[in-house]
Amino acid sequence: MLLLMLSRTLDLARDRLGALFAAGWGYMLLLLALNVAISSQLMPVTGFSTGSYMLEPMAGGLGADRERALRALAALTNVATGFSIAVAYLRRVLLGERAFPLAFGTRNLRVAWKLLLLGVLFVVFFVPLLLLGAMLAPVTGPIGAALLLASPFIALMLVQRLSLVLPAAALDDTMSLKDSWHLTAGIGWALAFAALAISLLAALASGLWVGLVWLIGNAFVPATGMAAELRSALVPMGVMVIVTWLFASLHATAYALTRERFVEKVGLSLADAERAAERRAEAERARARAAVRSVLGDRSRRD
Repeated sequence: MLLLMLSRTLDLARDRLGALFAAGWGYMLLLLALNVAISSQLMPVTGFSTGSYMLEPMAGGLGADRERALRALAALTNVATGFSIAVAYLRRVLLGERAFPLAFGTRNLRVAWKLLLLGVLFVVFFVPLLLLGAMLAPVTGPIGAALLLASPFIALMLVQRLSLVLPAAALDDTMSLKDSWHLTAGIGWALAFAALAISLLAALASGLWVGLVWLIGNAFVPATGMAAELRSALVPMGVMVIVTWLFASLHATAYALTRERFVEKVGLSLADAERAAERRAEAERARARAAVRSVLGDRSRRD
C-alpha cells in the first residue's frame, strides 16, 4: 500500500503539473507580488547576502521588531496563499472545476481552520510522547531513547490519519476528524511513511530550487534594485509552490482511496480502492477482536 500510494502520488504530481499552474496561476502571481513587496521592505542597503529575505539572518538594532513582524506576515501570507493554490488544484484535478483564478470562499477558510487544527493536534500528540520518552530514557535505556526518536513520526502518523479532512474541506465534503480516522484504518502507516517520503522529496526539490535561484542570481542579477527583489521573492514562492504541489497530490491520492468516485481521477483503479477497503475492514475487525478480548479479560479477572 505504501508503494502504491507513493507511486500514484508521484505520477499524479508529474501528470497534473499543468493543472497546478492552470488552476493556481492567479494565486502564484499574488504570491510573487506579496514576496516582492516584503523583499523591498527588508532589503539592506547592500542587498541580501544570501539572495533572499527568506534565508537572511535576522538583523539586530532598532528595526528588529519591525523585521520580525514583516517575517511573521510573510509566513502567514505565504501559507495562506499556498493552501489557496492547493484548494484550486484539488478542485481542478478531482472535480474538473475551472474557477476564477483568484476564487476564494468559505471552503478556503474551512481548509485554513482544519490546517491550523491539525497543527495543534500534532503538538498535542508530539509533546506528551517527547516527555514520556525523555522520562523513560534514563530508566529503560534503549526503549526510552527509541520512543524519544520515534515521537515525531508517531505524531505525524496520528495526524495523517486525520488529514483527509483537508481535501474533504476543499471539495465541500463534510468529513469529520472521526470519519477521517475510520477511513484511514489499515492504511495509516502507509500514509505516514508516504508523508515522510514526500517531506524529504519536497525538501530536496526546494533545496534544488533555492540553489538554482542562487546560482543564476549571483551570475546575472545585481545586488540591489527591482531584479534583486524579484530574485528574493522567487525563493519563498518556489518553495511554497513545490510543497503545495507535492502534498496536495498526496492528499488527493489518499482521499481518492477512500472515496471511490474519485479513483480514476488520480490514476488509481477500482482494485486499488478495494484493496484499501479490505485493509480498513481488517483493521476494524482487529479492533473489534481486541475489544472483545479486553472485555472478556476484565470479566475473568473479576471472577
